[in-house]
Amino acid sequence: MEGMDPLAVLAESRLLPLLTVRGGEDLLGLARVLEEEGVGALEITLRTEKGLEALKALRKSGLLLGAGTVRSPKEAEAALEAGAAFLVSPGLLEEVAALAQARGVPYLPGVLTPTEVERALALGLSALKFFPAEPFQGVRVLRAYAEVFPEVRFLPTGGIKEEHLPHYAALPNLLAVGGSWLLQGNLEAVRAKVRAAKALLSPQAPG
Repeated sequence: MEGMDPLAVLAESRLLPLLTVRGGEDLLGLARVLEEEGVGALEITLRTEKGLEALKALRKSGLLLGAGTVRSPKEAEAALEAGAAFLVSPGLLEEVAALAQARGVPYLPGVLTPTEVERALALGLSALKFFPAEPFQGVRVLRAYAEVFPEVRFLPTGGIKEEHLPHYAALPNLLAVGGSWLLQGNLEAVRAKVRAAKALLSPQAPG
C-alpha cells in the first residue's frame, strides 16, 4: 500500500488496530490476517523498545504502519526511519506536527477540549485523535463537535470495546476507531474480532 494516503486508508476501513509489542507476537501472522480482512493500517505504539523493531519487521508487509505514543521529535524521526507512514500522539506536540508536515506524513495528535481542537486546526491539522475516548464520553462529545468543528474528522481511542462501536459508527465526523482489544488472543480470535468490528462500524450500523 506504499504511496497511498493513510487517512484515506483509515477512512475506508474505519478501523485502526493498536499493537503494543511485548515480545512473542506473531507479527507477520497478524499483518496477514488484517490484510485478508480488509484492514489496511496498523498502529504500533512506541510504549516498549520493541515498537521500532516491529515497524521495521512489518515495513514490507503491505500494511500502512502508524507509530503511536509518539512523544518527541526524536521518537518521530526514529519511527519514520523504521517505516511509519503516519504518526499518532496522546497529546498535541507542535514540534512533532512541524516535523510531520516537513516530511509530508499525517500526524494525528490527541485532543480532548475545544481549545485543543482549535490549536490543532491552527497548525493545519484536521484529522485528530480523541483520547481517551470512553472515559470522556467520546460519543457524546464527538456528536457535539460535529456541529462546531465540521471540518474535523476524529480517531477515537481509549477504552473502546466492541459494544461501543455502533454508537461511534453513527457519528458523521468519524475517521476510524482505534483499539487494542482487536489484537488480543490467537490469530483466529483476531480475525473474528476484526470481522465483527467491521460489520458494526459499517455506515449502515444503527446508532
